[in-house]
Amino acid sequence: MSGFRFLDGSRRSVLAASGALAVSAVLRSSFAQEAKLRIGVIGSGKIGGTVGRLWVKNGHPVLFSSRHPEELVGLVKEVGPLARAGTVAEAIAFGGALLLAIPYGAVPEFGRDYAAALKGKIVLDADNASAARDGAELAAEVERDGIGVVSQRYLPGTRLVRAFNTLSYRILAQEANRPPPRLAIPIAGDDPEALKVAARLVSDAGFDPVVVGSLKDARRIQRGNPGYGQAVSAAELKQKLGLGP
Repeated sequence: MSGFRFLDGSRRSVLAASGALAVSAVLRSSFAQEAKLRIGVIGSGKIGGTVGRLWVKNGHPVLFSSRHPEELVGLVKEVGPLARAGTVAEAIAFGGALLLAIPYGAVPEFGRDYAAALKGKIVLDADNASAARDGAELAAEVERDGIGVVSQRYLPGTRLVRAFNTLSYRILAQEANRPPPRLAIPIAGDDPEALKVAARLVSDAGFDPVVVGSLKDARRIQRGNPGYGQAVSAAELKQKLGLGP
């Protein structure tokens, strides 16, 4: 008889979790050795303000922007010297990467108005479409084609990654940098280098990145789908989505 012994389910789970923690630790160590990245936040409300704060805490210079940058003075003063406020155009010019956190109904106009400045930019798209807020026609387009594909359609020329769209700002603020296993943030994109930058920024904000696939696959993490609203670890999210270890 062979000396090989099958592991029971609990033992396999422990080993899988241990492996995931080890990989996460290696990634965080690797990311920590890289130079800090200038980040422009487009839309500095609940999601943009929360994630931007986490990046400043990690040492990244962040320019928070809105249509009324004078209203961001309090936020910038609270966050500290690595933060500043400015216009949307200034944030785009400032950032080596951008976080887009505006109402989805404003995305088509934003893409038209800043098309030239956005070309070639890495954009982390945290927006979600709602028929009540953004209009039935745009929401139907997202439902039909998938939000990653639609966002890229309205932001042509950008190196787009879907990120930070699945959880509320309260969860992001409360769970960032929690003891292992850290909370998972799913990401999806077509550009390998942009995905790498997004993964680093997710890690620097205090979470574990989980790549779910291309922009077409981003449908899996939009509202109403299995990857949305999952406040779980990376290992658990991969299991829920049927992803490899």
